[in-house]
Amino acid sequence: MPDPISLTYSLPYYLMALAFGYILGSTPFGLLLTKFAGMGDVRKIGSGNIGATNVLRTGSKKLAFFTLLGDLLKGTIPVVIAAQWGPETANLAAIGAFLGHLFPFWLKFKGGKGVATYLGVLLGLYWPAFLLFAFTWLAAAFITRYSSLSALIASGMMPFALMGFGEWQMAEVFAVLTALLWVKHKANINRLLNGTESRIGGKNKSETDSESEPATDGPDA
Repeated sequence: MPDPISLTYSLPYYLMALAFGYILGSTPFGLLLTKFAGMGDVRKIGSGNIGATNVLRTGSKKLAFFTLLGDLLKGTIPVVIAAQWGPETANLAAIGAFLGHLFPFWLKFKGGKGVATYLGVLLGLYWPAFLLFAFTWLAAAFITRYSSLSALIASGMMPFALMGFGEWQMAEVFAVLTALLWVKHKANINRLLNGTESRIGGKNKSETDSESEPATDGPDA
């Protein structure tokens, strides 16, 4: 049973970590960068997503790259900072950052699909798992030529991989994050089942392609 005195002391830190992660995770880098660059509202072009793949449709690879980088780092930075107060605060910051990207209050809770921020959280919490995700994604993408499927495979194995690494608490966190990521990819899963999902390097079959589809064929946010 948790010590009530310890919990009372820790609770403010837990809440601050969750809130800090959420606020930073809510930052819509794709929307901000395209507006500052005079490209207009990225939500009104292509798939309407705010991630790097849709930013790439503006014709700017540089903006797409910085969108991808920003969406990744907003998962890493709050985790690294919160880790100074222990693994529990780091895990809560991770959850907050991921929820912020998926449901940003700045955009009426309509956010991205979370692949880049998921990666950023992995990098901040446990870098070996980050490398494993990247390797798995690349291997699956090489074999299947489906970016969305590769992201689903890589994320699906993460909770089990973390258990294998002995990171049980982290595995529980990523079981939740993975479930949310899969829910956000519902449309992609339906297209995969129907055989209409776009392949890497192929022509888009839908303007609502996966937000995890590569920007020049690398994972989007």
